[in-house]
Amino acid sequence: MASPLIIAIAGASGSGKSLFTENLLNEFAQQGRPVQILREDHYYRAQDHLPMQEREKNNYDHPKAFEHELLVKHLLDLKDGKSIEYPTYCYKTHTRLPNREILDSAPVIIVEGIMLLASPDLEPLYDVKIFVDTPLDICLLRRIKRDIAERGRTLDSVANQYESTVKPMYHQFIAPSRFTADVIVTQGGENYIALDVIKSHIQQALLNE
Repeated sequence: MASPLIIAIAGASGSGKSLFTENLLNEFAQQGRPVQILREDHYYRAQDHLPMQEREKNNYDHPKAFEHELLVKHLLDLKDGKSIEYPTYCYKTHTRLPNREILDSAPVIIVEGIMLLASPDLEPLYDVKIFVDTPLDICLLRRIKRDIAERGRTLDSVANQYESTVKPMYHQFIAPSRFTADVIVTQGGENYIALDVIKSHIQQALLNE
């Protein structure tokens, strides 16, 4: 098998990158085409050694919050056709769960996350770099809805985290990384023109496997 095509989809939290990824995946799942997905969130560092109060204070919007060195290893393994032990992360306890999922390599690997283009170690591994560019006020509204509904957060905790770390880290790390992207997607995950362009690129890669 030829080396997989690795596509990075980055952008702010709540930008629509996960929806863009899911829409791509659904297109190919309906065709029975082999595409593998990795989420950067799964690579948040394990914090079992810290009490909950300390975990809650940590900055989860800094590149160092992620174990990017493990993600690099996993991408290299997938490039070599090997399987990986994909970690699982719990947002409520702010640490990894003990269970791992075995993921096999595939002709196309899509990696999705906020800091993917801000890592100098990861960037050389991507064949296509996509940045989903969405206004921050829309991102915040989406984040509030998601974190309250899915992660057991309160409105105050979401707002405080946004002002203290999410917004400043966006301007320090995420926004500058957009200039390294090959494609900048506006209008979030439902930009179907952008989806068609990327889908065509993936289809060509699959034809050449």
